[in-house]
Amino acid sequence: MFQQPQLDYSITWVNRIADIPQTPWDAFAQPLETPFMEWEWLHNLETSGSATPQTGWLPNHLTVWRNRQLVAVAPLYIKGHSYGEFVFDQQWGDLAYRLGIQYYPKLLGMTPFTPATGYRFLIAPGEDEDEITEIMVAAIDRFCDKNSISGCHFLFVDPEWRVVMERHGFTSWLHHSYIWQNKGFKTFDDYLNMFNANQRRNIKRERKAVAAKNIRLEVKLGDDISKSFFPLIYSFYSSTCDKFMWGSKYLTRKFFEQLYPNYRDRVLLVAAYQEQNPQHPVGLSFCINKGNRLYGRYWGCLAEFDSLHFDTCYYTPIEWAIANGVQMFDPGAGGQHKKRRGFPATPNYSLHRFYNQRMMQILRHYIGEINEMEEEEIEAINQDLPFSKREINFQIQE
Repeated sequence: MFQQPQLDYSITWVNRIADIPQTPWDAFAQPLETPFMEWEWLHNLETSGSATPQTGWLPNHLTVWRNRQLVAVAPLYIKGHSYGEFVFDQQWGDLAYRLGIQYYPKLLGMTPFTPATGYRFLIAPGEDEDEITEIMVAAIDRFCDKNSISGCHFLFVDPEWRVVMERHGFTSWLHHSYIWQNKGFKTFDDYLNMFNANQRRNIKRERKAVAAKNIRLEVKLGDDISKSFFPLIYSFYSSTCDKFMWGSKYLTRKFFEQLYPNYRDRVLLVAAYQEQNPQHPVGLSFCINKGNRLYGRYWGCLAEFDSLHFDTCYYTPIEWAIANGVQMFDPGAGGQHKKRRGFPATPNYSLHRFYNQRMMQILRHYIGEINEMEEEEIEAINQDLPFSKREINFQIQE
């Protein structure tokens, strides 16, 4: 009986994405809905000095080859802290400390500083995904054992990939983001109509407050964005970090400058101009668009204007999204003011494996209860949304 010869795969760990060919990487990543797994975005994080060993993000990418052909890759980082992850695992670190277990370093799979769902292994079309996944998980296990890595963690994972990785022994931890979904809206008024009367009035008042200051909002996309705007994005981002998020200025000026020219086709800006100074924006929100998905990332302003943040970061992007057939808008981290503007709490998951048996036993014992508590929080948040009775009934039926 003829037996198919075993395919020979080789594993290589790579510390610079620049050493991994872009063409096959993007052949795996560009069909995905997320833009944040693409080579250019991740490469920029490294070469700009944002995600580097000096900032606590040691690139340690896993690549799988067959006959010098790249067939799979996983962007991974060795971390000595938990900053910039947006999944707060300090309780697990505290537990490890009490047990006398060294929690750091850990191996992390995510797009640095980007709390947006979509992480997964990148595997060439036509390959046996189950076989390649098994090879990659085994390589990760060997690496972590050899280097005394406490655990492997994947954050903001692709929902379908989560099911695959659970079969390989990873444990799911439930979290939530605030996500806007286009429910067949044709106009901005359709969006407004899902709210109760009080909140409709509030949104209209907020937009009128911006207009009353003679502020004009302009959406710029891709080739419409001049090179001079990219360092300007950093200035607004930096200002917001200095005022509200001290210690969270993760991205460098060079990161934003390097988005031009190779990534600007994904960039969408909402620029706010005052009538008396129409050339220089007083506020700016920075988004990424791919297909029918929009991601809000950062915003900043030179002076405080009533409701400018809400219009620049939510209402105008939603208006643009409706006009351009966008189905999902993820506005970024945080949520207290997002839920009031039509962004329900939406589940997302991280995946975890500890290599200390006791830590793993505790995780598996308590994670069900932890996830139940998170489900209750999601439900409580969404019961408090300012929607009309008709919209609430529709959601219940869904």
